Amino acid sequence: MRITSHALKAPLLVMAAMLATGVPAQPFVYPAKGQTPEQQKKDEGECHVWAAQQSNYDPANPPPQAAPAKPATTPSGSAPGAGVRGAARGAVVGEVLDDNASAGAAAGAVAGRGQSRRQNAAQAQQQQQAATQQDQTGMASYQRARSACLEGRGYTVK
Repeated sequence: MRITSHALKAPLLVMAAMLATGVPAQPFVYPAKGQTPEQQKKDEGECHVWAAQQSNYDPANPPPQAAPAKPATTPSGSAPGAGVRGAARGAVVGEVLDDNASAGAAAGAVAGRGQSRRQNAAQAQQQQQAATQQDQTGMASYQRARSACLEGRGYTVK
């Protein structure tokens, strides 16, 4: 029996992709019905292809993570108008508390820009976490499909 180079490359690509992305290693596959190493490599290659089709996820070629949508920002990293809105609030507070609207406006502008930068950073972090979760979900689906295929061919998968 001759093994094609494609059947040998697929499991190696899967393992390399998993190591590069920090994803936990694939489960162990034991030839429970005495399959030869050559047959196991062939079966693993074919199950990789099948699992990728079934799960719409290929760990050897994961989908690119979309770049987080960048909110419109000023050079300081805050949303446009954040300083103006903060200055308006600060002017009101400054006038009421100290009879000094200009000092309150300056402090409010700084505070408004700072709050806007923190909100932008939090939003970017949430988008990154969502992308990571989507990747992990795809990998879990792939692993379930791969295990089902291998178990159907007489392997024990743990």
